[in-house]
Amino acid sequence: MGWAKISHPFHPQRGQRFAILKTRRVSGVDTLVLRSEGQGPNSVPREWTDQAEPSPYAGLAASELVFDFTRLLDLAELLGALETKGQELDK
Repeated sequence: MGWAKISHPFHPQRGQRFAILKTRRVSGVDTLVLRSEGQGPNSVPREWTDQAEPSPYAGLAASELVFDFTRLLDLAELLGALETKGQELDK
């Protein structure tokens, strides 16, 4: 079935290639069962390997924004204003 390389940054076998024994779907997640020498089969989500579907952000000039501090401040300000407005309405 081919080979897969573990790409998840925190997986202990990151960077290693394994033969794919089979694919399956577990709780809605595409999973690869990989042959691991001396350890038996190893199941990992497809997204943790180089077999993952390409990111929709891969071809864009801008990268995917995970956390934006200024938006968090805007949210805190909005929540504070809503809390104040709610307290005024309760009076």
